[in-house]
This record gives sequence, structure tokens and C-alpha cells, in this order.
Amino acid sequence: MIGVILLSAILLGDTLTTSSQNLDEVVVVSRGQGGKRSTKGQVATIDEHLQELNHVELVRRGSYAWEPMVNNMQTERLSTTIDGMKIFYACTDKMDPVTSYVESSNLQSITLNSGLNGNPQATGNIGGALDLKLRKAGFLHHLDSRDIYKFNANTGYETNGHVQVYGADGAYSSKQFYVNGGAFYRHADNYKAGGSRKVDFSQFQKVNAFVNSGYRLAPNDALEGTFIYDRATDVGYPALNMDVAKAEAFITSLAYKHLFENSIWESWETKGYYNHITHIMDDTTRPDVQIHMDMPGKSWTSGFYSTLTSQFTWLRVPNGVSLNIDGYYNRLFADMTMYPGGAAPMYMVTWPDVGTLNMGAAITDDIRLTDHSTVHLSGKLSWQHQRLNNEEGYKALRVFFPGMHQQYHQTTGRIAANYQLSTVNHQFNIGAGWGSRAPTVTEAYGYYLNNTFDQYDYIGNPRLKNESAIELNTNFNFTILPSFNFSIDANAFFFSNYIIGQFENRLSAMTVGAEGVKVYGNISHATIANTTLSAEWRPVKGLRWQAKGSYSTGRDDEGDYLPLISPFSYQTRLSYATGSLAFQAEVKGNALQSNYGEKYGETKTNAWTVVGLSGSYAWSHIVLRAGVENLFDRYYSTYADWCHIPQKGRNIYVNLSFEL
Repeated sequence: MIGVILLSAILLGDTLTTSSQNLDEVVVVSRGQGGKRSTKGQVATIDEHLQELNHVELVRRGSYAWEPMVNNMQTERLSTTIDGMKIFYACTDKMDPVTSYVESSNLQSITLNSGLNGNPQATGNIGGALDLKLRKAGFLHHLDSRDIYKFNANTGYETNGHVQVYGADGAYSSKQFYVNGGAFYRHADNYKAGGSRKVDFSQFQKVNAFVNSGYRLAPNDALEGTFIYDRATDVGYPALNMDVAKAEAFITSLAYKHLFENSIWESWETKGYYNHITHIMDDTTRPDVQIHMDMPGKSWTSGFYSTLTSQFTWLRVPNGVSLNIDGYYNRLFADMTMYPGGAAPMYMVTWPDVGTLNMGAAITDDIRLTDHSTVHLSGKLSWQHQRLNNEEGYKALRVFFPGMHQQYHQTTGRIAANYQLSTVNHQFNIGAGWGSRAPTVTEAYGYYLNNTFDQYDYIGNPRLKNESAIELNTNFNFTILPSFNFSIDANAFFFSNYIIGQFENRLSAMTVGAEGVKVYGNISHATIANTTLSAEWRPVKGLRWQAKGSYSTGRDDEGDYLPLISPFSYQTRLSYATGSLAFQAEVKGNALQSNYGEKYGETKTNAWTVVGLSGSYAWSHIVLRAGVENLFDRYYSTYADWCHIPQKGRNIYVNLSFEL
């Protein structure tokens, strides 16, 4: 069981990253491990690490805090946790996804569970579940003075936008106690798109500090604590009407871990956590602002989870079972004050201080049928209660929904099964699942939230039904030659009561320049399907060629295309490594987006192709990396670039990592 392995690694001082099934993926962030990783190493942003994962795309509203999509589904249909902790963004425009509140120096890896077969703490994960695993020094198994202290330093520079990166962290480990902590700083000016075209309001700066610690109570018992402070300021968003003056997060947790001996039970972990996020939008630096607005948002979350794992044999069949209960209470509040020149300020509550209590129970079972075949089963049931604590926001929504209640509750669940058959040269997976999710706070209770993607104001709908989906997935992996590997990966999601904004012509827009109003509603059904073909060839030692192509489609109940569905995309890499030297050339691009969601305000995106080169040299405890992105300075934007803001033009980067 993955939980047992990871827990054992922490108690014994080892570091290990793995996954519970072959359809899952891991990108490694820290130094010293094999696996997928960004060519920029530990200096790379979290967004650049996420780009290494299959199934993942990123919605970009600026050069900071990109929103992950999994299987062409956005935040509403995903679960994103940090070491199992639930965290909820505080911005009504999704400027601050959960992934924006950590840094590479504090991460060991990012794991992805595609689709409904999510990690035990995941809730509402129809599209998938991301868990950002923190890097912890761990206890020493044998006292060795060479391993007691560690120090790392990273620095980097990028020419496009004059990006500067500085980071340092240190660690102390003994058999009884460990602690590691550090700080990271990023600063970027406005970047330039292809052809040296400046993109205004794309600057940002950020500081992140963290401490992880552990204390061994007994040989098989330990306490672990985590504290993260993250603060981003002067963050520009060229695709939006406003920027961010401050995005600040406090994240804390305390966990108890126990390993059993001579028992069918293997491990028990219980964690309590609390986090508080403050997000303040700002338009004071924008020219020609007709009406100045203040738009702060806040999120508070406290929660826990407790996971018990077991290994036993039943009817001569080995089983690895994990039982998990978790719960959290979250409050979301956002408001807006408008200051029209010469008139009294106007005030509006956009998130009416919604308190959400969620309790869930999950079970997974890995059943080894034979030496070559396994079945993975998982399920979760959750109960949720919500209350609108702000009276003014509640009464404003009642104007549109007479008779609505101040409190609501929902029950959601998911169940999934996966069968895997492995032989010497082949691997076959097939799986299915069903899951449901409750409407988000924005979808159920949002009040006149402007969406610059389609230029409509959005209003939530407290009468929404739960959305549900059936997932089918399969994966074939063939080793045709010892040096050549080929795989096919496909999935399809069949939705019922799909939630999406619908036109409401009886209402007038409130935002200056908005084209109208949409109210969230359920449509009877929708479909999203994804297919990826990939290949890898290693003709000689050190030389590796990789290639993949992906195609996706999404349609609503009337056969119209859904928005933000990727067109055909492709990527190929040629890399060579010998001794301390490594080189890589990459070509990636998208085809013309001809099947776009015109009905939902989406416009066509042109085809594009870019080329990148990178290299690294390692000696002793130092690693030097350098490269160039968008080598030919192509001017382009992707389908996921909000309002078609252009990507960076040619960008030369260099970074240095030092470990002692």
C-alpha cells in the first residue's frame, strides 16, 4: 500500500515517491530522484512542473498562478490538496488556485489521479485529483554526522521579463527529531510576446517561507508539523480587468503517525490542519478606469483526516485495504465596493460568507488476483451542509430565487474499479467509475461575478442539482523492442445534470461593458473524451526520443462544443545524457482549434508550433542549467490563454543549484 510505504519512509528517514496504480502520474520536484521533472529543475515554477504531467493543461490569465485543468476540466471538477489538506481559493475570478500557495523548494512531488479514482481525501474529483506532497527531511535510521545537516541554494534568471529567482533551505535530521525550512523569492517584470511586443500588467513578485518538522515519540510513533507562509504582491493579470494587490496564505498542520508490528494493520495516520487565505483585487494601476472597485476575498478552512491501512489474505487472495475518514469546515466571503466619481460608494456581497461542513468516508482495496493481474477498487461517500452566514448576501439572492433557504445539504459519492494485466512486454488497464459533485459556492451562491472570457456577469443558482458522471478509461502499453515503447491512453466522461452558465435575457448586466447576464443551471447531459498516443525510443545508451499526440472533444446536450477543450496537441523531445552533461531539444504545438465553444463565448485559436533547447551540467554538489524557450520568437496564444493573451516570446534562462 502506498500509504504504508510513504509512512515507513518518513519514520525511517528515507525519501520515496510512488503511486497506487499505473494510470496515476508523478512529477518529481526535488533533486536526487528519477522520474518526470521540469528541465529548469527546482527553480521551475509549480506551473512548469504541472506541464510535465499527461492529462494536465493550464488556464493562463497572466504570467502567475495558472489554473490547472485535468482531462479538460477546470477547478470545479477537480480536487487539489497539499499533503492531503483541503484548501480553497479566495478569489471569485480564480486568480489564486491552490497550486499558487506553495513553492518548488518545499515540494517533493506532485501526484495525479486521473478521473474518479482519486486519493482518499479527494472530494468532487470527477476530472481528477492533484496532491502536492511536501518535502520533509525525515528521521535518520543510523546516526551519521555527514547526513545530519543539509543546505540547498538556488538562483535563476530569465531574460524575458527579467525574472529573478532566489531560494535557500536547510535541514537537520537525527534519529529523534528532524526539521527543514527555507524561503523562496520570485520577481518578474512585464514580459514580451513574440516580436518583442510588450504585455502590460504581467508582472509579479512573491515570497514563500516554510518549516516542516517531526518528533519521534517511540520507535513506531511520530508527530509531524508543517507551516507555510506565502505572499504574492503586485500581480498583474493582462487577461482580466483587475490585478492583485495581495494574495496571502497561512497553512498549518499537525499529524500523528503510527506503524503497527505483527498485525494485519500496517499504519495509522491522523492529521489536523488549518489554513487562511486573503486575496485583494486591485484596479488602481489600470488606466482609464471608469469605476474604481475594491474586491477582497477570504477563505478559512479547518479540517482533519485519519487513514488506516491493512494487508491481509482472504480466500488466498492478497488484499491491501485503506480506510479513510475526513472532514473540513470552510468559509468563503467576498464583497465589492464601487466608487463612481461624484456619487456615493456602492456595496455588494459576491460570496455571502458561505460556511461548508463536509464529512466523508473512503475505502480502497488493491486485490492481487495473480502475479500478473490486479484489481483496484475505491469508493467514497460524503455529506455536506452549507449555510449562508451573511444576511445581506442571502437577501440579495432571494430577489432572484424567492423561497430559497439559508441552509442546504447535499450527499455526494464516487465509486471506481480498475483492472490491470501485466506481462513481460505488455500492460493493459481498463476501468470504470461513477461520481457526483455538489455545486461550488460560485455556482450556487455567486452574485454578479464578471467573466472576461465571454464578457457576461454570472449569478449562482441555489436550486442546482448535483452533477454526476460515468467514466470509462483504458490504457495499453506495448514494449515492441527492448528499446521501443508505445502506449495508448483514452477516457470518456458522460455527464448528467452538467453545470454551466445559461443566458438570462430578463436581467441586466451590472459590470460596465458586459454583454449580459448568465445564471448557472443544469443541462441534461454532456460528454468529454480524451485520447493520447505516446512513444519512446532509446536507440543507444544516453539517447532518448519521446513523442505524444493528444485529441479531445466535448459536447453539450444540444451537440454544441463545450469551451476550453483542447484541440489536437503534439510534443516531441530528443534528449541525450552522458556523464554530467545532458541536452534536450523539444518541439510542441497545437493544431487549429476548429471545434471551439462559440455558443459559450469562445473564439477560434490559430495553430502554433514552438521550439525549445535546454542543457545541464552537474559537478560535485552544483548543477548548472540553461536553455531557450520559443527559440524562433513565435507570437502565439493557446486555447487555454484567457482572452487570447499571448505567450512569452523568446526566453533565455539560466539557473544554478547548490547542495551541501
